Amino acid sequence: MNLGKFGDLIGAVAPTIATALGGPLAGMAVKAISSALLGHDAGSEDDINAALANATPDQITALKKIDADFKVQMKSLDIDLDKISEQDRESAREMQSSTRDWIPRALAILVTVGFFGIIIYMMRFGMPSSGSEALLLLLGSLGTAWTSVMSFYFGSSSGSQDKTDALTAHLSKTSGK
Repeated sequence: MNLGKFGDLIGAVAPTIATALGGPLAGMAVKAISSALLGHDAGSEDDINAALANATPDQITALKKIDADFKVQMKSLDIDLDKISEQDRESAREMQSSTRDWIPRALAILVTVGFFGIIIYMMRFGMPSSGSEALLLLLGSLGTAWTSVMSFYFGSSSGSQDKTDALTAHLSKTSGK
């Protein structure tokens, strides 16, 4: 499913579902998003994107709840989405090590140059008078791709996120006493 400019929103509001969207459980994730936003699990990609464009606070709350439920469901089925993502990256790294293909390196360089090139352009010249929406969409896509490049070459930050979540939970408990 292509969430376009809404990928970051889903990632921020429903990180478990966003992780599932990139793997073999994408169908389940799309049904969960459709259910939260549209009230049924048979929404099309266009329906979901339209709902995300006009999402109400209640729909965002529903997405958060569905994400929590999805996380519990994955745990009850003994499915570790972080482990699946890690294995996917590891198999790609192993393939790269064994084949020594130049294409992933070239793509990583192009994504990095494109991402920072657009940032430098915007800092130097500001937003263009026409096509600024396309430029921002491209910047968002390249930012997401650059994050993937960094995860591929330098590892994921999911362990760091787990530590942050644990620390936040601990601080919430201690501050409430």
